[in-house]
Amino acid sequence: QVQLVESGGRLVQAGGSLRLSCAASGRTFSSYAMGWFRQAPGKEREFVAAISRSGDETHYADSVKGRFTISRDNAKNTVYLQMNSLKPEDTAVYYCAAAAGIRVGVYSYEYDYWGQGTQVTVSA
Repeated sequence: QVQLVESGGRLVQAGGSLRLSCAASGRTFSSYAMGWFRQAPGKEREFVAAISRSGDETHYADSVKGRFTISRDNAKNTVYLQMNSLKPEDTAVYYCAAAAGIRVGVYSYEYDYWGQGTQVTVSA
């Protein structure tokens, strides 16, 4: 069982930066692939970024590639999402998720545990 708690979301102007954090409970954090997803009002939840258990492999949605960076610190049981050059269309609730048994996942159904989400709002 893994519990995930996101933080770092807030209101920011377009062009600004934010770093989201996701703290995981338990002593087996390094055995989970981790991902970030987001859901804007009236839209489906979508994949943002994913990272493998050791951090040696990452994947990004095309819409964030080159602007967002996912990383993890297994000693701190935390995964991060550095978001730069933010756009109004990045406005959403951002969720982190943990997946057991896979190397890295880009689909929500691959993930076993989810956080409660943190709101990111980007003003024009």
